[in-house]
Amino acid sequence: MSTLNPGGPTKPRAPRLQRLGRIVLGGAVVGVSYLGWRMYRNRYPVEQLPYDPTKKTLVLLGTGWGSTTVLKNLDTTQFNVVVVSPRNYFLFTPLLPSCTVGTIENRSIMEPVRQLMRHKAREVTFYEAECTGIDPETKQLTLKRHTNADVLQSIRERETTAPEDIVKLDYDYLIVGVGGEVNSFNIPGVEEHACFLKEMPDARKIRRKLMDSIERASFSDISEEERDRLLHMVVVGGGPTGIEYAGELHDFLTDDLSQWYPNLSQRVRITLVEALPSVLQAFDKKLIDYTQSTFSENKISILTRTMVKAVQEKEIVVQNADGSRSEVPYGVLVWATGIKTQPLVDRIRERFPLDQSDRRGLLVDEFLRVKGSRDIWALGDCALSGYAPLAQVASQQGKWLARTLNKAARKADEAPGADLFTLVEKSARSFKYSSQGSLAYIGSDKAIADLPLFNRNITAGGLTTFWFWKSAYLNELFSLRNSTLVASDWVKRFLFGRDISRE
Repeated sequence: MSTLNPGGPTKPRAPRLQRLGRIVLGGAVVGVSYLGWRMYRNRYPVEQLPYDPTKKTLVLLGTGWGSTTVLKNLDTTQFNVVVVSPRNYFLFTPLLPSCTVGTIENRSIMEPVRQLMRHKAREVTFYEAECTGIDPETKQLTLKRHTNADVLQSIRERETTAPEDIVKLDYDYLIVGVGGEVNSFNIPGVEEHACFLKEMPDARKIRRKLMDSIERASFSDISEEERDRLLHMVVVGGGPTGIEYAGELHDFLTDDLSQWYPNLSQRVRITLVEALPSVLQAFDKKLIDYTQSTFSENKISILTRTMVKAVQEKEIVVQNADGSRSEVPYGVLVWATGIKTQPLVDRIRERFPLDQSDRRGLLVDEFLRVKGSRDIWALGDCALSGYAPLAQVASQQGKWLARTLNKAARKADEAPGADLFTLVEKSARSFKYSSQGSLAYIGSDKAIADLPLFNRNITAGGLTTFWFWKSAYLNELFSLRNSTLVASDWVKRFLFGRDISRE
């Protein structure tokens, strides 16, 4: 006896796996198309509006985190924008320690400023120069043409400048984001013998010094004492930069030098010197303990409560926790401590003596306006806004200031003659920093994270955090180009190891 189907024959439904496959394929097509469009647009940007003499001139000093973020988010149809900096690129500083040992290629974390400028609605002018003076009365800047290929020499040596290298630049509004310089704390010998870790030339110098020390240690006619000195790498500073460099250096020695210098790799020592009671003071206590435990496993010595008193050509003089002094020989010395103000910041302070009384930087109000001025903003490491000198702070300040200036400029268009400096207060709430957490790589494919979540902090460390650290930095890079280059560098290192050539 057959059973009748009153509804008639039913159509077979497509299997769920087949539907899922179509969804995945469609998503892949959309994703590839979007990436293709972004790459095309990056290569062939649209036409820009020309200079408009009816618009005000806004000058951005610096190409660091703060200034570059302003440039990226600023509506250039409202201003004639001029960027002044002794370097024509933005540097993604969190990955700079990776460049010192060849984990990442140098240019992978350098974003050309002109590439950012070319994608703005209105043409942006760039001058590769150093601002050496300011006259707030006439609204005029004094620029020194940047003629030396090494940025560090231009900034630090302050050589005599020929008259033809001096340029005057008028402005209506000024944003100061020149950052800071490495602080040597006036310790004798630091400037002459230590390697800093703040700019790309610093990373190149460390790489050369590191390979020079290792190659010299391979000669058979030197004493064992001299060999041990050459193979002793000292890092001063227990903040994230010093910790990450020590971790990267350990990986380089373990993964690469052990293969190509088997007779030397076991003799290489790494010592980290910190004046405070512990490293990574801004992190949770559990993460500090985890880092110190990892360093101990990796045979990285940590000397806390140890102050450097002098730096000599082949050794540093330190004051130990018990007050005694000792000499620590080294082959490479990396100085990764705090920062101090740029000379330009001091010159700006001198122009407003009644309102600028702090030698650590430019005092700003809650709207990032330089106190005492009527047309100058400051952000990043050179501004005293009540927050720590972090890249994260400068980036948030840049986004906030760009959005606020965009709104204020539109209000100024609606009310001709209105003061933009005053309209800033009416355009947005005052700047408030929101911490997104802290990350640090500690070597051996391990990282630590201290992240805020629902009014509490989440702490983590280990291999999983290491992959989170990688993904977070890939997401933070300024362009698809840089993200692609950094990811490919990581793949190349995994497949072929690091390049051990000197340059």
